[in-house]
Amino acid sequence: MKKESLHPKISIIGCGNVGTRYAYALIIKGIAREIVMVDINRKRLEGEVMDLSHTAPYTNPVDILPGKFEDIVDSDIVVITAGKNQEPGETRLELVNKNVALFKQIIPKIHNYAPHAIYLIVSNPVDILSYVTYKISGKPKNEVIGAGTTLDTARFRYLLAKYCNISARNVHAYILGEHGDSEFALWSSAMIGGIHIKNYSKMSEYVNFNDSDKNFQMIFEEVRDSAYKIIDRKGETSFGIGLALARISQAIVNDENTIFPISTLVEDFYGVNDVYTSLPSIINKNGVQETLKIVLNDEEIENFKYSANKLKDIIKKVNF
Repeated sequence: MKKESLHPKISIIGCGNVGTRYAYALIIKGIAREIVMVDINRKRLEGEVMDLSHTAPYTNPVDILPGKFEDIVDSDIVVITAGKNQEPGETRLELVNKNVALFKQIIPKIHNYAPHAIYLIVSNPVDILSYVTYKISGKPKNEVIGAGTTLDTARFRYLLAKYCNISARNVHAYILGEHGDSEFALWSSAMIGGIHIKNYSKMSEYVNFNDSDKNFQMIFEEVRDSAYKIIDRKGETSFGIGLALARISQAIVNDENTIFPISTLVEDFYGVNDVYTSLPSIINKNGVQETLKIVLNDEEIENFKYSANKLKDIIKKVNF
C-alpha cells in the first residue's frame, strides 16, 4: 500500500549543486514536510539524500526521498533545476538548444504525475525554459513560474546596501527583464527607507554622492556580470539561488502575497506580449496572483522592450 504524501510536498527535478543547495535551504527553514529528489545520477542522489537526512536531529521533521518521476505525485511545488550547466564564458542563452531538448522530454513526465503542482523553473536560460514549460504543459500561466531575476535582485540589493552602509533588508530595488545580459535596473523606483536611492545618497554621510551616478552604474554592471565571475572562479553558482528558491517556495506554501521579480507570462505591458520575463509579481498558494504593471520611465521602457524582444527572437529560433 502506497504511503500517503505529507504536505507541503516539494519535488526537485535535477539535484546537482543548485537542487541540493535548495533542498538544504528547505530543510533548514522548515518549509517542506516531504521532499522528493529526482536525478539521473542515482548513486550521487542517494548519497545526497543520506547526507541531508542526517540533519534530522537539528531541524523540523521532514521526509527526504531519492525518488523517480512517479514519486512526485501530489506535489504542491515541483522545482526544475535539471539541465546542462553554464560553462565558463558561455552565456545563458547559448544553453538554449540543449536544455529545450531536455525539457521536451521531462515536462510531459512531470505533468503526467503532478499536473496540479506549481512549477518553479530554475534551469537556464530560465525565461526561455519557463515559456517552453508553459507551452508544453498546457498549465495555467499563474502555475508556471521562472526564478527570473530574483537572484539578480538580491545581488543588487546587497551591493546597494554595502555602498550605502545600510541593511540589505531596507533596500527596495529590482533588476527586471531577462535573467541575463539584457536585464536592467529599475532605478526610477529604487528606495531606501521610503527615500529614493539617489536622494538618500545625497543626504547620507556614508555615501560619496559626488560620484553616485558612476558608482551606481558600476554596481549594476557588477550585478549583471556576477554569475560569469562566480562561474569563472568556482565553476557554478548555487548558494544564492538555492536560498532565493526557498524563499519563493515559502511564499507559495504560506500563501503570503509577497512580491518577487519572477519570470512570468507578460501580456500587454508597454506593447510586449507572449513572452516570459521578469516583472514584480505577487506570489501566493496559486502561484502568480498578479503581475504588477509598474510605471517605467522612457529609458526603462526601451530597456524592457529590448530585453523582451531578444527573448522572443530566441523563442522563435527554437520553434515555440
